[in-house]
Amino acid sequence: MEGLYLLIELGGERALLPAEIVESVVEIDDVTPVPCAAPHVLGLFALRSRVLTVIDSAVALDLRARDRSGLMYAVIVTLDGHLYGLLVDEVEDVIAVVGEPAPPRALLSPGWIRMIDGVLEHEGEPLLLINVPALIGGAVPVAA
Repeated sequence: MEGLYLLIELGGERALLPAEIVESVVEIDDVTPVPCAAPHVLGLFALRSRVLTVIDSAVALDLRARDRSGLMYAVIVTLDGHLYGLLVDEVEDVIAVVGEPAPPRALLSPGWIRMIDGVLEHEGEPLLLINVPALIGGAVPVAA
């Protein structure tokens, strides 16, 4: 089966987001913090007269936090009628990928394991398929 995906980079990994839920990619700044929000919720941002929740994807993945001052890339997605801005390091292109997600063949950090639907291969490279609802929901602590 062939699908369209947005190829991004996040925390040093190349990954995919399903293109059907991507509205746009923008540069944002001046995110308004939300008191008592989960750590991965950076805040709110107004985009074209609509308010969206900004998700710090690195924090949701339990990756090392980056400096989030200045301009940031946000992939704008719609999920259950709500707008979210997913912060990413780089946005590359929309690509067509043939195949079904497979389990990862390499060791991944617990954050990545919780946030992917598997791995898709494109031009010989394995790419992590991000589970967007899981990313928006944020990291769930793993019991020790």
